[in-house]
Amino acid sequence: MKVIPNLGSLFKIVHIFRRYNFADRVLVDLRAEGDYEKERAFIGKNIHKWSSDLFKAFNAEVEVRGAENIPEEDGIVFISNHQSYADVPALMIAFGERQLGFIAKEEFQKIPYLGKWITNVRGIYIKRGDPRESLRSINDGAKLIQQGFNVAIYPEGTRSRGPVMQEFKPGAFKLATKAKAKVVPVVTEGGYHTYEDNGIMKSGKVIVEFLPAVDTSKFDRKALVALEKQIEEQIRTRLAEIQAELGVEA
Repeated sequence: MKVIPNLGSLFKIVHIFRRYNFADRVLVDLRAEGDYEKERAFIGKNIHKWSSDLFKAFNAEVEVRGAENIPEEDGIVFISNHQSYADVPALMIAFGERQLGFIAKEEFQKIPYLGKWITNVRGIYIKRGDPRESLRSINDGAKLIQQGFNVAIYPEGTRSRGPVMQEFKPGAFKLATKAKAKVVPVVTEGGYHTYEDNGIMKSGKVIVEFLPAVDTSKFDRKALVALEKQIEEQIRTRLAEIQAELGVEA
């Protein structure tokens, strides 16, 4: 990314993070009370404002499809392809004023504003290359989901930075299956134009499509293994259909 030409954009992003990096006192009180419903409502309202303001600042937009497939109850795991950093706020906009955390690599925890923000929205950090720490994160995440918090997982492990979807990493669904949660497959298209083309956010449209939910509590271990591949192929197939509709060459 060319830093100097993008200083104005970087300033916008930092300013929005600072404005919506929630009031810690409110969250501390809510978590001390153990009132998860109020906490989710507080987080959901703020992340929707934050993500909407972020997209408005860059004249970007989100087209939401399949919203009827989102379960009414919380404790949902979203499984999505991952083209760009813009995918996260796009999904938050599409989900409405509901809490949504996400899996993030541990390195993000050290980034000013961003690291604290991920923690505040009930995001989960994963330490790559450390199976013991990864298992601890999965157990902590499963507990959060069982408490009604919603989490997004990007099983490719990193951004594709373009239209070509990468293979899902093995074991990426463990968080969902351990929590016996409802899984909603998500197809995201266009985020790389909004962010990755120039390394900073710009105008564009991101399509977020929710596919029918799957209740993992109804599957045995063998069926869950097959389900991982099934969902990956479902997302890949629908992504190709959307790209064909838009005339995107993958």
